[in-house]
Amino acid sequence: MGKDKGSGIGSIYYNRQREKWNAQYSEYDAEKDEYVIKTKSFKTKEEAEKFQSTIMYQRSNPIFIENNGIPLGEMMRSILQLKLDSNQISSTQYGRVLRTIEQIEKYPIGKKRIDEITSTEIQVYLNAQKHLSNSTLLKLFGQFNQTFKVAMNRGYIMKNPMIDVLKPKSEKETKNVRALTVEEQQEFTAYLMSKSVEKCKYKNVFLLQMYCGLRIGEALALSRGDIDLNNRMINIHRTLTTDEMGGIIMGNSTKTYAGRRVVPIPEFIMQHIIEQMRKSENQEYNDEHLVFKPEGRRYTNRVNVNDELKRMLKKYFGITDITTHSLRHTFGTRCIESGMAPVVVQRLMGHTDVLITLNTYTSVFDKYKASEVEKVNQYYLQQNISTIEEIGNRLLGTKETEIEDE
Repeated sequence: MGKDKGSGIGSIYYNRQREKWNAQYSEYDAEKDEYVIKTKSFKTKEEAEKFQSTIMYQRSNPIFIENNGIPLGEMMRSILQLKLDSNQISSTQYGRVLRTIEQIEKYPIGKKRIDEITSTEIQVYLNAQKHLSNSTLLKLFGQFNQTFKVAMNRGYIMKNPMIDVLKPKSEKETKNVRALTVEEQQEFTAYLMSKSVEKCKYKNVFLLQMYCGLRIGEALALSRGDIDLNNRMINIHRTLTTDEMGGIIMGNSTKTYAGRRVVPIPEFIMQHIIEQMRKSENQEYNDEHLVFKPEGRRYTNRVNVNDELKRMLKKYFGITDITTHSLRHTFGTRCIESGMAPVVVQRLMGHTDVLITLNTYTSVFDKYKASEVEKVNQYYLQQNISTIEEIGNRLLGTKETEIEDE
């Protein structure tokens, strides 16, 4: 593939010194009013070629498109790259969506030209994925929907095949995240509090999740400056996440905008939080002042924390269906059981909408529905509303007397 600055087509070549494949392309600089040469490196030739195609499709390069057509997967990649370049998505979101696209590219439809794909082919592909979860099906369906909408807007196709496509329903049974029971939580808490941070290095991560409702990434991203010991509050404003290559990075924000919040620390776990902060003060290479800084690495891998939790619960308590997310779910469940208003639970949990809270904890709300209705009945009795029945009987008796008089 030769260079062509006017058309924007670049080249792919191997850099022996760096042992990398380079994708070279030209990009228009509006300030200089000219094309400038840019280079991006990749581990494999295939990755470099995919990026090159992404740039060409993203810019609707007529020469490149005429010679190569527009494969579905590469069109999806070009839209994704454009979103990243426009700062509409983070590198973490880029990585998640890219994995969905790679899943589509494993099938023949992912390599087929978009102008040749029919609604029947899309429906057959999606129906074949019914063994996946509903959330995964929604992501796949969304990728097809977005891609063909853009293709229509750019004039690549004359009819959108997605008009006739239905999103299939998953065959998998939806699994509800289980919370620890009150008794299990008490036993597990007592166990954690009996251990030092040296003996149980993630004990305080688990306590923060169970009693403050933090997501695992939020807990692992905490710095000492985020914890206000005087007022017993935690400022949550970022999370550990992954980049497009799957590496662990410090995010600039929380998972959602509502994730930025301040939550109280229960008095009975304060000494354990202080213990953790003191430990972090003495750690080397902790320039970010992380509360949970692993030895020999920059950031803690959430997978390791989850694995340790499952090992511990199975070994000492015989519990096998709890994850770190379950600990956060335990906090939300206890909040509802205590009678806390859903909107307050929403804010403490960092949900973007109270409907998410209501839908997530439907079973918990249902469990306490009867007791809440009984409160209303008791209120009626306190307000002597039960006397309405007596008034009704008197009125009925009056009407019957009137009828007899007639």
